[in-house]
Amino acid sequence: MNLLEPLFRWNAVEILLSDRARLQGMLDFEAALARAGARTRVIPEAAAPAIAAKCRAELFDNEALANATALAGNPAIPLVRQLTKLVEKEDKEAARFVHWGATSQDAMDTGFVLQLRAALDAIAPELQKLSDALAKLAKKYRATPIAARTWMQQALPTTFGVKAAGWLDAIDRHRVRFGELRQRALVLQFGGAVGTLAALGDKGMDVAAALAEDLQLRLPTLPWHTQRDRIAETVAAFALLTGSLGKIARDISLHAQTEIAELHEPAAKGRGGSSTMPQKRNPVTAAVVLAAATRMPGLLAAVFGAMAQEEERGLGNWHAEWETLPEIIGLAAGALHHLTETMSGLEVDTKKMKENLERTRGLIFAEAVQMTLARSLGRMAAHELVEAACKRALAKGRHLRDVLAEDRTVKKLLKKNELARLFNPAEYLGVADSMIDRALQAHNAMRPKASAARAPKRAKNGD
Repeated sequence: MNLLEPLFRWNAVEILLSDRARLQGMLDFEAALARAGARTRVIPEAAAPAIAAKCRAELFDNEALANATALAGNPAIPLVRQLTKLVEKEDKEAARFVHWGATSQDAMDTGFVLQLRAALDAIAPELQKLSDALAKLAKKYRATPIAARTWMQQALPTTFGVKAAGWLDAIDRHRVRFGELRQRALVLQFGGAVGTLAALGDKGMDVAAALAEDLQLRLPTLPWHTQRDRIAETVAAFALLTGSLGKIARDISLHAQTEIAELHEPAAKGRGGSSTMPQKRNPVTAAVVLAAATRMPGLLAAVFGAMAQEEERGLGNWHAEWETLPEIIGLAAGALHHLTETMSGLEVDTKKMKENLERTRGLIFAEAVQMTLARSLGRMAAHELVEAACKRALAKGRHLRDVLAEDRTVKKLLKKNELARLFNPAEYLGVADSMIDRALQAHNAMRPKASAARAPKRAKNGD
């Protein structure tokens, strides 16, 4: 599927999810395991550098590994065999201590956690870049009126700044969420055959602590071979992010429709064209992000469905994660990257926004008139009066303001200039400005924490 990767993925993260990265993650575990074993005197000190020297992905035969995986049931088993043979060529004594005290799942899960950490490191600045772009939109267009729409219909006036602030607030929540995720997800997996580290005798926890410190991962209270809540939480965070990105993409695509034309993705040669219609300017990024958001629930269901695993090692359900996890992370990262690039150059047509506010001939201001009249008439009576006026305006193709100006009750209660003021969008925005300020203040408060929640340099006991 390489043909589609540039469309749906982000190369900076795809590299981190590749077969080679998966292999190197497991090898990093094996090298660190050897160093931890030597440090705790479980294996000879000289064995560690001999093993670590061969823990380089380029030394391995990927095709042979793939073919052997089909027979072994997981890639860690043939990997350990190849690693042992490589070490044996240089140091037969050291080769005896490869993978000492570990099980296949230890290498695979910890290898994935290392990949995840690298992916989170790449995604964090991209998330901040997107939120900064949204903050700029909220600031720049805080007073730009636009029609708010509910049930796909014009409802009341708002500002484009409020809309951008809503997007910003959601993305900033994801930044917090991903920071918290690091604390629970970036943990060592090391339990040996059934989670007791029996092969290491009374040195099990010593080796585990040294291994966690070497890899700069947290040391969990217990191994988590069949306790997959960390994995489920991880993919849930990526799925939530993709859903919020999809909401932004949905809004952009709706506002890019010919009949609305308030927003446009950045123009570029070869971007968004049609193979048959020269006039088309399709919202390509919105399509890509929405495709990711559409696929995500099914992928998420596979991981959540795999949580109920058997005893001390899952059969089939653990295996279901292997291709699904990188798919989820890759789609989310691709959607994030493409939307970030688009939002930085989003074209905003303020003139069209103003024109669209007049498309209903004043009906969008009906609530403003109703609430003003309600102070004298009561809410229900005011509602009935304005509703009847709206029907007359629609039936005769007239502006609501003109219809109301002829109403005897309205004439008694509102002067001409007072009625005209009610049809000014700037006069019926409530606390929109304050809401934008709140979103921007929260965003600015996050700046010192943008690179927060890095993995600790020393292992910590527990979660």
